[in-house]
Amino acid sequence: MGSQEVLGQAARLASSGLLLQVLFRVITFFLNAFILRFLSKEIVGIVNVRLTLLYSTITFLAREAFRRACLSGSAQRDWSQTLNLLWLTVPLGVFWSLFLGWVWLQLLEVPNPDVVPHYGTGVVLFGLSAVVELLGEPFWVLAQAHIFVRLKVIAESLSVILRSVLTAFLVLWLPHWGLCIFSLAQLFYTSVLVLSYVVYFTKLLSSPESTKQHILPVSRITDLLPNFTRSRDFVNWKEAKLTWSFFKQSFLKQILTEGVYDIVNNLGSLVARLIFQPIEESFYVFFAKVLEREKDATLQRQEDFAVAAAVLESLLKLALLAGLTITVFGFAYSQLALDIYGGAMLSSGSGPVLLRTYCLYVLLLAINGVTECFTFAAMSKKEVDRYNFTMLALSFSFLALSYLLTRWCGSVGFILANCFNMGIRITQSLCFIYHYYQGSPHRPLAGLYLSPVLLGAFVLSGVITGVSEVFLCCDQGWPARLAHITVGAFSLGLTIGTAFVTESKLIHFLRTQFGVSKLADKMT
Repeated sequence: MGSQEVLGQAARLASSGLLLQVLFRVITFFLNAFILRFLSKEIVGIVNVRLTLLYSTITFLAREAFRRACLSGSAQRDWSQTLNLLWLTVPLGVFWSLFLGWVWLQLLEVPNPDVVPHYGTGVVLFGLSAVVELLGEPFWVLAQAHIFVRLKVIAESLSVILRSVLTAFLVLWLPHWGLCIFSLAQLFYTSVLVLSYVVYFTKLLSSPESTKQHILPVSRITDLLPNFTRSRDFVNWKEAKLTWSFFKQSFLKQILTEGVYDIVNNLGSLVARLIFQPIEESFYVFFAKVLEREKDATLQRQEDFAVAAAVLESLLKLALLAGLTITVFGFAYSQLALDIYGGAMLSSGSGPVLLRTYCLYVLLLAINGVTECFTFAAMSKKEVDRYNFTMLALSFSFLALSYLLTRWCGSVGFILANCFNMGIRITQSLCFIYHYYQGSPHRPLAGLYLSPVLLGAFVLSGVITGVSEVFLCCDQGWPARLAHITVGAFSLGLTIGTAFVTESKLIHFLRTQFGVSKLADKMT
């Protein structure tokens, strides 16, 4: 498979991921509005924060390292060993479920059972749902490696819709079940998701077309199960060591540097998750496919090497423009957004400052997502280990800085500490990318340069919207608010129009990769 075809598939995977995120958010928004009519906000809060955090932490720690390692490297691999390695996510998930479940029940404060009943049952079922989802990990990685876009869209959409229907039904008819409603719905969601992948692969592998065309590296559904043989090792130890390296990195990121998500999730992480996460996940697959991890840059296939540089440059430009747009307009519209969302209680306190600071963090988050996406796909195992050592040292400085800044300026200080941490990670990745392409004519880091005209458009928009906020927001009634929104819309249109004129290379990339409908027919 050529690099251009892989690029097209990765772009389509990112597009589908973006559409799925929009679908999930819309469904969640309306579902929460419906649920709050029947259940207390305390129950919904426990589900959306504490139990969801438990579930996401278990799945992240159990599978993230395996995904990165098993999606790396060339197609010339023993897939039976890779699948064996992926099945180890299940016992690892059981361990994390038991350990973190104990933490959630014994070390964290347990909610009042009169206000939030069945909390213990909720912890057990959310932990169980995480383990159930890990049962589908070999199927998910195989689908991701072969970029089965349609499967991802159908499986996840079906699971979310059915979970929402079940949740609404139980809330309507059995509201006294409390947390059990969401726990059972979550378990149902993961079961449907895994079954969707199993049914798809069963049907695909039983079709004669699959056998003839050799679509997959396995011929029977039983080949996806753990395979013990005396003639070879159970796993590829090179892959296993790489997984261990990524696991140490994932553990540090989850425990020490990603806590900001859970603190300001409702204030600003929607855009970050909506736009950047699908791009990072999809293009990690692209870079991992076209670049061979243990080979020096000079030994890579030059066509793939050049395509990877061009794609990285465009993604950096896209991340920079998206992040700057959020930062510039977020500063002037944070107070209005909070005022519309929660009234004066949110917009008159520390909320606007917190959200403005988070908008700056989103800019760094966007750039870091792209740089680490490339870096982790191109690094050798030794380089990953060296990176982990640096992260470990960084973690101590991050904790110290978090403590000092939090005491100095509260929650804003914690976000500023995360900005510092993200800036260090970006610097480290930029150094790797610079040295990786140093001996070649390609300069992907040019994606971080803006033309003076576009930079001026951002500055002008920031000044105009800032002045507009002072005079029109937010205690002068709706006519003034609408005028402030109109000023923002005009400034945003001016900025986007300038970007279309000055960033023709990026516009061409977006049109050719995200707007090519014929690629849809290639996906099964």
